[in-house]
Formats: sequence, structure tokens, C-alpha cells
Amino acid sequence: MKLETVYASFNAADALLVSSRLDAAGFENRTKNELTAMTLDGTAMASGGIQVQVPEDRAAEAREFLKSSAPSEE
Repeated sequence: MKLETVYASFNAADALLVSSRLDAAGFENRTKNELTAMTLDGTAMASGGIQVQVPEDRAAEAREFLKSSAPSEE
């Protein structure tokens, strides 16, 4: 199964929140670089951040879900 990154963050809590939202909506997902970013200072930036990935065939749908369910900033 090929995975595609649908979200990336340098903040572990932020990435894990997005992963939880996707999981609750029924999207299979994985986080990449989470342990590296949390273990060694400065590696989150070097590794491209903590990436939330879903199966390639559901990536567009997952991005749309994240866009439509994002909290509004008012």
C-alpha cells in the first residue's frame, strides 16, 4: 500500500490531533517521523516535520475532509 502525506507539522500534538480526526472519520492513517522529531532536537525541521499519511487512493478525500472540518478562525 502506497501512502501519501496529507498533512505535516513541526508540532507533535498538532499532527496527532489531525491523525485522530482522520481516524475518527474512518481514514486509515499513519504518522511518519514522529519519534525522531520528539526524540532529537531540531530533527523535525530536517525531516520535513511529522507527516500524517493515508493510502494514496484516499488522499484527495482526506485532504477535502481536513479542509472542510477545520476549525474556523474568527
